[in-house]
Amino acid sequence: MVKKAILWMHKWLGITSGIVVFIISLTGAVYVFHDELKLQLYPEKYFLTSSSAADPKPLTELVQIAQAALQPDEKITRVDLYPQRDRSWVFRASETNERAFGHWAYFTYYKRVFLDPYAGEVIAIENSKNEFFQLCLQLHMNLLLGKTYGHPLVAYATLIFVILLVSGIVLWWPKKWKGKALKKSLQLDFKVKWKRLNYDLHNVIGFYSFGIALILAVTGLVFSFPNFKKAYVDTFNSVFPTAYTLKTPQQSKSTITAHYSDPLDNALAHLLLHYPDAGMMSIRLHAHDNPSIDIQIRMQEKRSGVFKWYYFRKKDLGIDKIIDSDKLQAGDKLASLNFDVHTGSIAGWGTKMLACLASLFCASLPVTGYILWWHKSRKSKKRNRNVSAITQA
Repeated sequence: MVKKAILWMHKWLGITSGIVVFIISLTGAVYVFHDELKLQLYPEKYFLTSSSAADPKPLTELVQIAQAALQPDEKITRVDLYPQRDRSWVFRASETNERAFGHWAYFTYYKRVFLDPYAGEVIAIENSKNEFFQLCLQLHMNLLLGKTYGHPLVAYATLIFVILLVSGIVLWWPKKWKGKALKKSLQLDFKVKWKRLNYDLHNVIGFYSFGIALILAVTGLVFSFPNFKKAYVDTFNSVFPTAYTLKTPQQSKSTITAHYSDPLDNALAHLLLHYPDAGMMSIRLHAHDNPSIDIQIRMQEKRSGVFKWYYFRKKDLGIDKIIDSDKLQAGDKLASLNFDVHTGSIAGWGTKMLACLASLFCASLPVTGYILWWHKSRKSKKRNRNVSAITQA
């Protein structure tokens, strides 16, 4: 009786959320390798034709060059730069309308300006609103409907998917853990009819993808529900306090050497000097009256969870604090690694392949599930027609 109720719930939750789960799973599988694919597909944007031995021009000068390449109302708000001598620097300009419906209305504008930081020359200007991987990301996050309308659909579909995964394992669970019953639950027999093969595909793929799919779904919930994120961060911080209490973010009152007139240029020059092998650095450009400068250093280009975050005082070039990802409390550490886990970049190519394959498996589950439902619905209608014919006769 209980299993029958779980099956009914599993069926109707799957029917209502299946299309959304299919979309976010398929786009997730593509986006796993977006960093690598961008470098292969757009090498002229991300790589310089020749490396330079000179120092990069001051950042404030480069911002002015990038700003001049855009429309007057398109403001540079972020810079992603790479210490490697053969890489361009990327200047982002974006503005969103949170309440707008649809992707193209949600982004008022979104441009990326690629610069040679040594020559101070514009390499390319990208309308990122229409760029393929950005479209994949927005389709994954909000179905191209805008944040207000699409984000809740994705969030609750992900929550339903977690329920489907758990209920699916309950329904999959073999009555006997031996013989043919166990074999059918773990292996595919391609000699059976297609209807039976579709049923087995749904069960077997669901079982083998369960663990990784659950991790991907739960890390998705962290992005979807801020209160869920806060709850688990606070929980892990309180449950494992001793492991990290002595490793609070470093406090440094030292000052840095001034080579330029603008504090931002001095702060960046200091970090480029001390972290020449960093994967990338990211800078949010704040208002001029903001008293501080913050620069994130990603120690590995494709890992957002391994970083040092510097906070400088503009008035005297003092370093207020350094947040080191290795010295976070347990809950904060997990939160910082959430993107790396969600995209599979946590341990390189191996985990990326697992995340990609698991996402493709997840995309197949609504398809095989819909086929199951469609076949049983047809069978049920046929049975009802036969009963009706017999009754009338």
